[in-house]
Amino acid sequence: MKFKIQYSICSLLLLTLLTSCYNQERNCTDFKTGKFTSETEIEGKKYTSTFERNDSIQIESYEGKIDTFKVRWTNDCEYIIQNTNPKNREEKKPVQMKILTTDSDSYTFEYSFVGDSKKQRGTVTKLK
Repeated sequence: MKFKIQYSICSLLLLTLLTSCYNQERNCTDFKTGKFTSETEIEGKKYTSTFERNDSIQIESYEGKIDTFKVRWTNDCEYIIQNTNPKNREEKKPVQMKILTTDSDSYTFEYSFVGDSKKQRGTVTKLK
């Protein structure tokens, strides 16, 4: 019995050590400006758009429609976008964006309307 307890404690310590050393890469500042393509899936349907962003403005093209958004960075990996010319109540709502992980040319993000607990995920790839 004593061996099982010691084995369980050692296993738990090893698992804790291994998971605490695992750190997701987040070089968010690499993605503050540039040209990008974005993919999200909502209710089984894939949505793709392209956009260009400088530090405070994002111009996005989706299905032939172009929108401009104000961008306000709240920290290196989180920002809020808001449509500058909303056409309805839904488009007036600001969207909270959070970069979860980054690679050399892409990142995974999570987003929701500000104050909404329902979050969606997507990926962005930086175009060369």
